[in-house]
Amino acid sequence: MSKLAFILAALALSFPNASLAQRTKPVAIGVVGLTHTHVHWIFESEKKGDIRIVGIVEPNTALAQRYASQHGFSMSKVYATLEAMIEATLPEAVCAFGTIYEHLEVVEKAAPRGIHVMVEKPLAVSLAHAKKMQRLARQHNIHLLTNYETTWYPTNHKAYELLKADSIGSLRKVVVRDGHRGPRNIGINPEFLDWLTDPVQNGGGAITDFGCYGVNLMTWLMHGRKPLGVTAITQQLQRANNPNVDDEATIILDYGEANAIVQASWNWPIGRKDMEIYGTRGAIYADNKNTLRMRIAAGYDGYDEKVTTWPARPVPWNDPFSFFAAVIRKEVTVEPYDLSSLENNMVVMEILDAAIQSAKKKRTVTLRP
Repeated sequence: MSKLAFILAALALSFPNASLAQRTKPVAIGVVGLTHTHVHWIFESEKKGDIRIVGIVEPNTALAQRYASQHGFSMSKVYATLEAMIEATLPEAVCAFGTIYEHLEVVEKAAPRGIHVMVEKPLAVSLAHAKKMQRLARQHNIHLLTNYETTWYPTNHKAYELLKADSIGSLRKVVVRDGHRGPRNIGINPEFLDWLTDPVQNGGGAITDFGCYGVNLMTWLMHGRKPLGVTAITQQLQRANNPNVDDEATIILDYGEANAIVQASWNWPIGRKDMEIYGTRGAIYADNKNTLRMRIAAGYDGYDEKVTTWPARPVPWNDPFSFFAAVIRKEVTVEPYDLSSLENNMVVMEILDAAIQSAKKKRTVTLRP
């Protein structure tokens, strides 16, 4: 062993929790679009060293300049088209931060070149788009992952572990609540607002934007099992702010022996992303990303409660882009029906499609097994 190799090996043993990128070359990533403000996340994540942003696709020069000034990248990294960025920078993977409708086009152009793709939730604007994306990913053997903020919440993973350990008995009900006061009310950027409230570019309003979170989590808890039926209602409680899409959605998933209620709303007075899991003996409350409560029933309405606080998950399971890099490097494996997996998110799209149909037709929609 050379002296340099010995030193590197010693460092790896001394810092076992250090970022994987400190021991491997960062993955070359292209950023496709800047109109989704979750894009700030990847610029911050790049500082960890697991990824290296080699190119950015954004035809709106003024928008690109604004991000360049904020995050300190050169405008020489910005390209008007995905094709131009790929030819110039040869990325190993791309992350999509444009409209949900544009996800299909990103996969259509990246997959044939063997370029892996991560999109922001949900996977696609429709089930039809999702099926095309799935075919392309399988045909060209690329990873196609979907990023949800709640995937990285340590409380969700602890809740999953407690449920699987039979801590509260058999699963009976899950309630997931996600949302905020509405895009316009919280003052999101104009370029994001323009498409988030567009039924074509976003596929719907709150039912798409926040309904996907609960459906994703429930599909994970059920190991990919589909519900027997999907029942949904949508409303416009802020018609002036959201004239073309719903801003309130309630989705009920019937699994026979259990059910889930997904409450997706742009009408909460306070932003929230929380989950409640009810079993035959108790309940688990993932109140936010760090605080978890477990109640074990005692008598009619009594209970013993334990409150715990959970730190961030270990690298690379604490960050979507570190995780994406580790998957590409074959350092971790995406298990079927994991929160980020294509299998999970194809079920999510099938359920969302059924929910939109149910709300329109005012009846329960059954799913094929």
